[in-house]
Amino acid sequence: MMDVVAEANASELPRILHKSSRRSSWILVLLVFFGLCAAAACVWTNMETILARSQVLGPAPMHGLSPEVREALLEVRSEQQRASDVIAELNRNIGAQQADLKRVTDQIEALTAKIESLQSSLAAASAPPVSSPPAAQSASKLAKRAVQPSKPEGPISVGGAPLIPEPGSGQH
Repeated sequence: MMDVVAEANASELPRILHKSSRRSSWILVLLVFFGLCAAAACVWTNMETILARSQVLGPAPMHGLSPEVREALLEVRSEQQRASDVIAELNRNIGAQQADLKRVTDQIEALTAKIESLQSSLAAASAPPVSSPPAAQSASKLAKRAVQPSKPEGPISVGGAPLIPEPGSGQH
């Protein structure tokens, strides 16, 4: 009998056939893992429904339990009820905070829109009138040139001595 097993192991079977059991076990492990994860997600999302159903059904019969165990179970149930009350209160508080946050966000958006409109109207009102500065500058240069006195036509004093106007020039 041992010879048959040794002979089968020594035969030239493809290695894929030898490894297939390992692959299938890994695939099976992965499938079980994903199945457990899906079940846990389903339970987690439906936790409130499950708790509500367990409370509707009422307490399980405690016949045949010791007084210590009964007391512990009652304490666990009361703590569960307190926890569900706290969770419900937290959910209400979260809802109120979300409503407040929404209200504040809307107010901020309205204020931002008002500020932007005021800034745009202020920018339009304070914009200088459009004029051509180079043309104004060239006109002022021409006016300065025209205002400058022309060269004198009579005698010029170089040494600082007073000049005597020529008779008949009409000055004096």
